[in-house]
Amino acid sequence: MNYSMQVNILSKNLIKPSLPTPQHLKNYKLSFFDQVADVIHLPLVLFYPHCRNNSKNEELEESLSRILTHLYPLAGRFAEDESSILCLDQGVTYIKATVNCKLDDFLQQANKDLDLALSFWPQGTMDVDETNLFVTPLMVVQVTTFECGGLALAISHAHPAMDGSTTFKIIYEWAKVCKFGTPSKEINFMNFNLGTLFPYKDLTTILEPPVDEGKRTNSKLIARKFVFEEDAISRLREKFDSTTGEGLSFKPSRVEMITTLLWRSLIRSTGSTSHLKRSVMSFPLNLRGKVATFPEIANSFGNLIIDIPIKFEHDDETKMESLHHIVKLIKESVQAIISKCVKATPDEIVSLVIDLYKDSYAGLEWGGDNEVVNFTCSSLCRFPIQKTDFGWGIPRLMHFGSRHSQVFWLYDTECETGIVVQMDLEEKYMDKLACDQDIMDFAKF
Repeated sequence: MNYSMQVNILSKNLIKPSLPTPQHLKNYKLSFFDQVADVIHLPLVLFYPHCRNNSKNEELEESLSRILTHLYPLAGRFAEDESSILCLDQGVTYIKATVNCKLDDFLQQANKDLDLALSFWPQGTMDVDETNLFVTPLMVVQVTTFECGGLALAISHAHPAMDGSTTFKIIYEWAKVCKFGTPSKEINFMNFNLGTLFPYKDLTTILEPPVDEGKRTNSKLIARKFVFEEDAISRLREKFDSTTGEGLSFKPSRVEMITTLLWRSLIRSTGSTSHLKRSVMSFPLNLRGKVATFPEIANSFGNLIIDIPIKFEHDDETKMESLHHIVKLIKESVQAIISKCVKATPDEIVSLVIDLYKDSYAGLEWGGDNEVVNFTCSSLCRFPIQKTDFGWGIPRLMHFGSRHSQVFWLYDTECETGIVVQMDLEEKYMDKLACDQDIMDFAKF
């Protein structure tokens, strides 16, 4: 493959809803969860094989226009006070591009260097910051065609408008509309009720510092892909079952086991033989389907994620070596939050989120910046993004995230029996982690 591959932008225009947004929906109120979301654009790139259908770009545009009649906030712009979206059908940016290589050649190289996927991020969103985020489109789409006819479909969304769960749902439904030609009047797969349940609040005296500070790093991050196949997960379960020490009262899930293994390896790779750093893992919890008091949020548009900060002390090295201790720490921390949310009122959930943010920022100062390793572990397993088929098959490769912070992205393998991990880490940590014995024993990369 040519390492000087060039992405050439052919056109850039706005895709607007196929039907105008009714007057009573022109002002969409953002929620408290939107308010505390990071002020960034979050990109996702899906790589698809060759399709004989030469009209695929046209079908993508037409189906996007149709779903925007239902997802009307996406075609709007943030209001000046940032508490709502003005839904005036301004449109979503749609970019067409080409690249001077074949998809198979690119995939062969991307397996060695996942950072090559960054070339397909939507142009214009790579350096978005809070000074211009609120005057740009809420979503940018870029379709880049390879010489062989394969394509890269990239979607970048403004995080204060919606979370990853919303994005995955939208892309999955958009694909069905594109593939099956669903009419606009039959599209109805999301609710728009979070601004009413969780209204905006005055947080100036509640949350200090601003909620997006401290989560990002100024260091250059690189990405690598690690695959835990079915047989490796079986061997990993045997390792958990045979580990000496206190027994477990539960059977860890695949995600819990892999997260535990990764976290232990990361702590090892960021410290030294004589000094292990403390670590705070942020675990995003999707509240959809977990709150019994208002089940209608199961398909809500917007942000509905709680970031749970899980802290690991380094003062007891026996705990560091115990898989049981770490997996219990993860399980109990997450279950404690779920238990508080099941029958909670909206006000109680908001209070809980504020307390967790305060706890999270206390964690950032927990021993000083150089003494604490902060990262996020985001499980995308069981989300439908892997099955997103616009009519030319499922994605051959997926790339997540904005490279603003250290993240482990977990998602299902194509056959759903294994788990893929995309790691976004500082290079000095990545090199050590890839040499960790646990990673070499269980992961392919």
